Amino acid sequence: MREKYLPIGTVVLLKGGRKRAMITGFCSVAQENQEKIYDYSGCVYPEGYLSSNQVCLFDHDQIEKIFFLGFEDDEEKTFKDKLNKIVALVEQDNGNTNVSTNGEAQSNNQHAEKITPFSPAVEEN
Repeated sequence: MREKYLPIGTVVLLKGGRKRAMITGFCSVAQENQEKIYDYSGCVYPEGYLSSNQVCLFDHDQIEKIFFLGFEDDEEKTFKDKLNKIVALVEQDNGNTNVSTNGEAQSNNQHAEKITPFSPAVEEN
């Protein structure tokens, strides 16, 4: 199995599952249990995102098989490096980490729910 945090667009089958899922995001929290941070969010494949109550949340160790690996480039690799550093810092600090919109992690003794999402890269001409 490949390393944790597979690229967006990767199509997987979860252990015990019969329907494939496509990875659409990382480090998601379910409304029912906001203490648990899942490695991935996804949608059913091939149907895609149908409604918010059909989003699947799962961890890397729940993946049984990879059917298709999503797009990887330098931007994705840079993002994944930042994501791994932030997750490691959050785990080390037991959730006492804040992430600014530029993806920089800073320990500040606030609960993990204060983490803000990464902002997309904006290129100027």
